[in-house]
Amino acid sequence: MEASAVQHMLLIVEDSDEDYEAARRALQKLGVPVVITRCTDGDDALDLLHRRGAYGSLAGTQLPGLVLLDLNLPSTDGREVLAEIKRDVTLKSIPVVILTTSANPKDIDVCYQNGANSYLVKPVNMTYFTKLLKLVYDYWFGAVILPEARA
Repeated sequence: MEASAVQHMLLIVEDSDEDYEAARRALQKLGVPVVITRCTDGDDALDLLHRRGAYGSLAGTQLPGLVLLDLNLPSTDGREVLAEIKRDVTLKSIPVVILTTSANPKDIDVCYQNGANSYLVKPVNMTYFTKLLKLVYDYWFGAVILPEARA
């Protein structure tokens, strides 16, 4: 199977419909081979990842290859979701990229202390947001080829 035919699984945990739609449109525009699943709150995300409740039928299926996690969520917030993911032996190897509007140094510190793989502040400009998601996709799904490596 060609690398371009691989379907990567991405979990976006985002309560804002506008931010989710912006991410979905950006990834669609980029044409990246990704299957997106969305959860709108922390409890739903943890249920999906643990394959419990409404997600029990997913037991034994592939987990997401990457989680894009907003911090300010209803119910269980993103900080708690991150901490639980990174404490769980089955889930802790899933890369978690914090994608939020908060540039608060305390949030950044807490997230890295709890095992975040990256912390990114959402750009408000759609062009920059698309470029940021392309970099995230390439980095975490292994599609980056440095120019000097091509020679």
